Amino acid sequence: MIKITIFNEFIQEQRKPEVAAIYPEGIHGAIAQGIKQDGLHIQFATFDEPEHGLTQEKLEDTDVLIYWGHVDHKGFQDAVIDRICERIHKGMGLIVLHSGHHSKLFRRLMGTSCDLLWREADEKERLWVVDPSHPIVEGIGPYIDLPEEEMYGEHFDIPVPDELIFVSWFAGGEVFRSGCTYRRGQGRIFYFRPGHETYPTYHNKEIHRVISNAVKWTAPVQRETTYYGHHTPLEEINK
Repeated sequence: MIKITIFNEFIQEQRKPEVAAIYPEGIHGAIAQGIKQDGLHIQFATFDEPEHGLTQEKLEDTDVLIYWGHVDHKGFQDAVIDRICERIHKGMGLIVLHSGHHSKLFRRLMGTSCDLLWREADEKERLWVVDPSHPIVEGIGPYIDLPEEEMYGEHFDIPVPDELIFVSWFAGGEVFRSGCTYRRGQGRIFYFRPGHETYPTYHNKEIHRVISNAVKWTAPVQRETTYYGHHTPLEEINK
């Protein structure tokens, strides 16, 4: 059983009728509906809950955190960022979606500004698979077409990815590193670009498949706890 927590700000759906019309159950609800299957346990957290719904107890009960945020990155509590990072370093997986690139969480883990170019012009996005051997693209063809999305363009100020899975092309001519993996401590991280709130991206079955695959890839490896600090010798030391 993989235990998933989906964090969604759940602000835009309450402020903007056009977003609520696309995601009446919230972006978190659409993602959960799309990825639900046997062997997964899904719970939610939203910005306005105490501690943003990400208490120590909930994080301890989380194998993979899916993170979507946009309009109130600055308001996210630093103490909650600290505990999420600690859990990632100990093995919890993290999937950061779309505008989560500018979250305090992602920027801390990357150590860079994570700045980029952007434009909202209802333009086509084609996500090209550039690593077809990777488990995250199992069941995905050579590309995914999204008829309308927000443009993100290079330069994307992130560290060189451990693995580059997708590169996006937009109708306006820009390209973007839109599927990137990292490791921090014992935790695996996947950044996946699509998902602006005014488009039905999280109703797309291929996007669901990528996120489902990423859940399995980022899930912790079951192993003994790693210990650090002073260590007694395993063998007798002859001086």
